[in-house]
Amino acid sequence: MYIKPLGKKLSVFGLCGILVFISLETRRTFAFQGKNFSSHFSPETYVIHKTQSALTIDGILDETAWKQANWTDPFLDIQGDHLPTPRFETKAKMLWNADYLYLAAQLEEPHLWATIDERDAVIFMENNFEIFIDPDGDTHHYYELEVNALGTFWDLMLTQPYRTGGKPLNAWDIKGLEIGLDIRGTLNDPSDTDVGWTIEIAIPLTVLNQTIRGNQPRDGSQWRLNFSRVEWLTDVENGKYIKRINSETGRHFPEDNWVWSPQGVIDMHLPERWGIVQFSEEPPRSDVLFVPSEEMDAERLLRELYYRQRAYRAEHGKYAESITQLNAAQLFEEFDFQPDVKIQVLGNAYIMQLTVHNLNHIFYIREDSRTWKELKN
Repeated sequence: MYIKPLGKKLSVFGLCGILVFISLETRRTFAFQGKNFSSHFSPETYVIHKTQSALTIDGILDETAWKQANWTDPFLDIQGDHLPTPRFETKAKMLWNADYLYLAAQLEEPHLWATIDERDAVIFMENNFEIFIDPDGDTHHYYELEVNALGTFWDLMLTQPYRTGGKPLNAWDIKGLEIGLDIRGTLNDPSDTDVGWTIEIAIPLTVLNQTIRGNQPRDGSQWRLNFSRVEWLTDVENGKYIKRINSETGRHFPEDNWVWSPQGVIDMHLPERWGIVQFSEEPPRSDVLFVPSEEMDAERLLRELYYRQRAYRAEHGKYAESITQLNAAQLFEEFDFQPDVKIQVLGNAYIMQLTVHNLNHIFYIREDSRTWKELKN
């Protein structure tokens, strides 16, 4: 089933939902600020192969290119594999060509449930599937797309993560977006047991290139990307699905968040912790391996220092002006290089600079989480 994207229409209900959403994310941000959060994690990786054949976006992955593309590993709890395996399996696969980034996911689901039918409503208040993309990996101006089993979707851009005051640009539009669904069961009918649903999405690369320099992707380009599935516990009342109530609290049980690349905390808005995809000009089933960037360790160290700066400010009310204040000596021992780190604090702001002698770039990070690099002179 092909879903034709509708124009932007937002009712008072939808606007109120977005305000509630921002409030929830703000509370999460404040909870994050005081944590001595570690960057020690291993993001999932995936090689996206190029297809020369046309794809029909209908949710039925019967083209040769889709059949040959690899599935990701089954999704895990957002906090990591130390938590129970998700109740229902979710997996995804990806392709690209000169015009589109193609994404597909298969969701096992015995109780197909979706009633939100207004575009740009807060869709994760029911079961949904979500995509997050940060092409240049700087954690700013990244994209989010949420879709439910009705084909209702919410597309938005985030100026920066919520933890540093980011705002959702709800008026942003994925022009040329195509969505296809294959529903294997009966939607909103508790009287039977369903199989699940498959979602197929085509996002024009012209849209994804809006916030990055140059014509991307190219062979070998690496982007930050993650998938999330929101799943609520439900009961049946008067022939309809409702969210299950915790009898001890009188409130709904919290939703489950199942993801491709675990975040370590219940927060998808940590773009630096998403998975990494690598684009290949070769067709599916080609013998192309993911190649970690030689700069990845330097970027990880800089991010660890950023987390320590946040913790230092939460404790002392100001930013550290030296790596000694961040207890960095022991941290440096974990790496195979000796970095040169400089910190310039300007009141409530700072810029941290990291240099490694055998790398061609100097790496920077600000208090608002944005990272970038510049060629050495």
